[in-house]
Amino acid sequence: MNNLSDLDLKNKRLLIRADMNVPIQNGTIKDNTRILASLPTIKMCLEAGAKVLLVSHLGRPTEGNSEKTFSLQPVAEALSKIINEPIELVSDIFSSKLFNSSSKIQMLENIRFFKGEKANSELLGKQLADLCDIYVFDAFGTSHRKQASTHSAITQSNQACSGLLLNKEISALTKALNNYKKPYTAVIGGAKVSTKLELITNINKKADHIIVGGGIANTFIKAAGYEIGQSLYEESMVDLAKRILDDGKIILPDALITSLTFEGEAVKEKNIKEVAENEMILDQLLTPAMKDVIASSNTILWNGPLGVFENQLFEIGTKELSKAIAKSSAFSIAGGGETIAAINKFIEPDDVSYCSTGGGAFLEFMEGKELPSIQALRSKN
Repeated sequence: MNNLSDLDLKNKRLLIRADMNVPIQNGTIKDNTRILASLPTIKMCLEAGAKVLLVSHLGRPTEGNSEKTFSLQPVAEALSKIINEPIELVSDIFSSKLFNSSSKIQMLENIRFFKGEKANSELLGKQLADLCDIYVFDAFGTSHRKQASTHSAITQSNQACSGLLLNKEISALTKALNNYKKPYTAVIGGAKVSTKLELITNINKKADHIIVGGGIANTFIKAAGYEIGQSLYEESMVDLAKRILDDGKIILPDALITSLTFEGEAVKEKNIKEVAENEMILDQLLTPAMKDVIASSNTILWNGPLGVFENQLFEIGTKELSKAIAKSSAFSIAGGGETIAAINKFIEPDDVSYCSTGGGAFLEFMEGKELPSIQALRSKN
């Protein structure tokens, strides 16, 4: 796979497929993490004397329609302030302005405004590839999607390479997937076992201990023969959960936080054996065993919270977990939107060895799958 840092970039036209899909509310960016993560690649290209065109998607507009709500204008303005360079937003892929203006850096309007993006259109991919001398793919968060800007454009480009962020992601995730040091502890939370089944199955082969949270934990608690009341769980996954429990790696909680409603009616701390039929499990506390394995681990993988941490009544477990990982000397890697939100709420991103910018891409990589964009880049060699 060609790396950006190995190429001569001077006077080259570089199209950088970045992931600037950030949350925007009333025109204001609420979290600029993904923009900041893209900066090293952008700065390297500009400092090397290249002309840069940024391409990204934002949200889920109706493909082919230019919807103002999903315009990249706020992103262009925010990035311009950060790098102290004017950024020209170009709405037409055929515009004569592209790579032909006084601006060192331009941004193409939301790639999902163009027909064929989601279908991995060869035509749109060719149009993107033909715009530049080098196609730089740096959008790890979209690398699991086989789309025109994340796959077809790479395969049809004259020259394609990975950006600095993509290399960083691959290196960190590979360390947790294949080059890990034991003891290895995985924390896997979320609503459904089915959505994390492949991750649990793959990590179960590698990890020494697995801490489960959320609806996933409820399914395992049910499989262990305990009452879970009205808690969210997957009945169809109970038998599988029993088989995974037999491997002896799952650590079940002792103490749970229950409530009659999501809003917090009759909140109680209960032993795992005491949940009533009319109660829901909405959080769990770290057991001494969980704290011990986290403290003694050399590798920690974290994907998903332990409870409904957005509500202060049910944040204790995820808060305790965050702080325990922050204190650990292990190589720790975290991924997924809720996980990163928990880190930002309870600790600092620097308290974790690596915070991935990927959600679905993070999951699929850790499941052991080869992601389409990375596969396309490797095929260009």
